[in-house]
Amino acid sequence: QAHLVESGGGLVQAGASLKLSCAASRLPFSGYGMGWFRQAPAKEREFVAGIDWSGRSTDYADSVKGRFTISRDNARNMVYLQMINLRPEDTAVYYCALGQRSGGRTGYTYWGQGTQVTVSS
Repeated sequence: QAHLVESGGGLVQAGASLKLSCAASRLPFSGYGMGWFRQAPAKEREFVAGIDWSGRSTDYADSVKGRFTISRDNARNMVYLQMINLRPEDTAVYYCALGQRSGGRTGYTYWGQGTQVTVSS
């Protein structure tokens, strides 16, 4: 069973940048796709970004395209979410997830505990 731990969240002003990290363990990390999701208060969890097992294919929600970048380091069992030009509507708990090799928008089996991102206006 995979163990995922997110870090890097915090309180920032609109327009700022943050980089989230997710450390994975207990599974052969390089064989799985990874994703980032978020859940704002009173809203359902939504897909943010996904990356395939190799790191060569990525996918983004329309709301974050051009501002967020997902990447991974298979040697370190890490996945990252670089966020720039943050907006108040990006405020949410961000979760990383591990799933199928393609790293698409569904099919995730293991989830981290989440890290809070708060963007003030």
